[in-house]
Amino acid sequence: MLSRAASAAAEVLTGGRGAGMTHAWLFTGPPGSGREEAARAFAAALLCPDGGCGHCDLCHQVLIGSHPDLETVRPQGLSYGVKDTRRLILRAAGAPTLGRWRVVLFEDADRATEGASNALLKAIEEPPPRTVWLLCSPAPDDMMITIRSRCRVVTLRTPTTAAVAHVLATRDGIAPDLAEFAARASGGHIERARRLALDNDVRRRREAVLSIPRTLTGVGDCVAAAEKLVKTAEEEAAAVSSVLNEAETTELRKIYGEGSSGKGLNKGLVRGGAGALKELEERQKSRATRLKRDVIDSALLDLVAFYRDVLAVQLGARVELANADLHHDLTALARASTPEGTLRRVDAIMLCRERLAANVNPQMAVEAMTLSLRRP
Repeated sequence: MLSRAASAAAEVLTGGRGAGMTHAWLFTGPPGSGREEAARAFAAALLCPDGGCGHCDLCHQVLIGSHPDLETVRPQGLSYGVKDTRRLILRAAGAPTLGRWRVVLFEDADRATEGASNALLKAIEEPPPRTVWLLCSPAPDDMMITIRSRCRVVTLRTPTTAAVAHVLATRDGIAPDLAEFAARASGGHIERARRLALDNDVRRRREAVLSIPRTLTGVGDCVAAAEKLVKTAEEEAAAVSSVLNEAETTELRKIYGEGSSGKGLNKGLVRGGAGALKELEERQKSRATRLKRDVIDSALLDLVAFYRDVLAVQLGARVELANADLHHDLTALARASTPEGTLRRVDAIMLCRERLAANVNPQMAVEAMTLSLRRP
C-alpha cells in the first residue's frame, strides 16, 4: 500500500491524478512493531526522486533527520501542548524546499492534548497542497475520531521471535542463542531486544522485576516490592535526564550570551533568558516524569508477559513462552493458583497502567497492584 502511494505521489508531481495517495496517514501498532520506522521509510519514498532507494544523500538525510523538507516531532514530556502544535502547523505550511513534498512525522501523536488535537485537526482538514502528515500511535482509538477518520490507517503487527533474532544476529553480530533469548523475552520489540542482548544491567533489571511474583508472601513484601520498583525507575530516569538536562541548559545559556564578552551580552540572560530557562526546566521536569513512568510501564509489561506464560502453562496451551528461561517459576505459580486467579492478576497490572496514565501517584498505584498480585 505504501509503495503504491509513493508511486501515486510521484505521479502527482508530474500533474497526474495520483490515485492512492493522500495527505494524512496514521501508523498504528503495538510497541516494537516499527511505527516510526515505517513512517520514516515512507517519508524517504516521498522525498527521494527514486522512490526511497535507501542509498542516495536524500534518503540518508531522512534517516538521520536532517532533510530540509522533513519535520520530525518527538514529544519529550507527558503531553504535547497546543502552543507547540500551532508552531508545528506554521512550519508545516511552508512550501517544500526541494520542490517535492513537505512531510511531518509526528511520533507518539497520541500524547497531544485535547486542544492540540483540535488544532491538528484543522491543519489536516485544510492542508497545503504539498504537505503530508504522518502520525504514529499505538492504536487508532488513541487518536480523536475526527482525526482518525481523515487519515489512512496503516496497521503494523509485532514481528516474530525468529525475525527479531535474525536482525540481532545479522545486524548487531549477537550470538544466535542470546539473540533468540532476547527476541523472545522482549515480546518482539526489536530495540528492547537489542538492549537485553547487549546490556547486562537491563537483563538484571528484568530479572528483578520477574522475581516479584515469588516474593509477595506478605503485605510488607508487597509494599517493599512496590517501593523498589518505583525507586529503580526514578534512578534510571534521573540518570538519563541529568545528561540531557545539562546539555540543554548549557546550550540555552550560550544562546542568551552567558560567558560571552561584550557590553550588554549577559543582560540577555537576565531579560529573556530567565523566562526561557524556567520554561526549559518545566519541560525537563515533565520529561523526567514521563521517563520514570515509561520505565515502570516497561516493567509492568514484563509482568503481564510473565502471567500470560503462567496462564499458558495452566491451560496447556502450545504457544511460545516469553519467559521460557523461568520455566520453574512459571510451573510453581501455575500449580499454586487457578487460571481465573491469573487473569485477575493480569487485570490488576493493566489497571495499574491505566492509573499511571491518569497521573495517579506511582507508589500508590504500584502498591495496590502488588497487593492484588498476592491475593487477586
